[in-house]
Amino acid sequence: MDQTFWQEHGDEISAAITIAVAVAIAIGVDRLLIGRAVQGAIGLETGELSREARTRLRLIRRMLFVAIILIGIALALSQFTSIKRFATGVLASTAVLGIIIGFAGRQVIANLVAGVLMAITQPIRIGDRVSIGDEVNGRVVDIALTFTKVDGGDGNLIVVPNEKVTTDVVINHSAGNSQAPVTVDVWLPPDADLDAARSTLEKGEVTSVALIDHSQEGARLQVKAAIDAGADRQAHEADLRERAQVALRDAGLLSSQ
Repeated sequence: MDQTFWQEHGDEISAAITIAVAVAIAIGVDRLLIGRAVQGAIGLETGELSREARTRLRLIRRMLFVAIILIGIALALSQFTSIKRFATGVLASTAVLGIIIGFAGRQVIANLVAGVLMAITQPIRIGDRVSIGDEVNGRVVDIALTFTKVDGGDGNLIVVPNEKVTTDVVINHSAGNSQAPVTVDVWLPPDADLDAARSTLEKGEVTSVALIDHSQEGARLQVKAAIDAGADRQAHEADLRERAQVALRDAGLLSSQ
């Protein structure tokens, strides 16, 4: 007896419809979250969400989108009898499933869990200037579920696994006291007149000059200067370092280098 079109292709059609509905729901939920965020921003004095809120919203949107799509794919696959039997056999062996998840998906799961923890604790936010370990320096431009993108400022985009962000030492240069003085180190020849150097540097915005190291190679002075709230600390540090070198050179204190 000939099968009808639905009997022959019903499973494929049901699976396709299920996935399409899942995608539509995921997009709808995403748009709803964006709309809620816009309404919330309108009610703020600044007219925009804070970096903390934008970071958390972006991660929540991506988590919900991925979760809905995965549920849709699972429901779509459940339409096929052969896959049902295969899934039943695999799930019956929890030991095999545990080994697969433990070895094949360890890194992905670790990065995903780290991304969730970052969304809750927010050690870094989009727009922050950070140092991660000894290799990564730059400004955070995106925080995804499993990785973080950092603009190195030299034309390179650094992609850092979220597990590294949560396990390495992270210095957030954009957090803390925004009015804390900037600090730079300046080297002098070992026989330089330290009192003259201190008098030369202690001008204008410089708040303190301290000797922190002295050896046969030279003397290292730590120079601190005031900074306005919201100013670019990295640019201010570079400018302070350059002006200190020029002042010492003009005073004849770097002549022996």
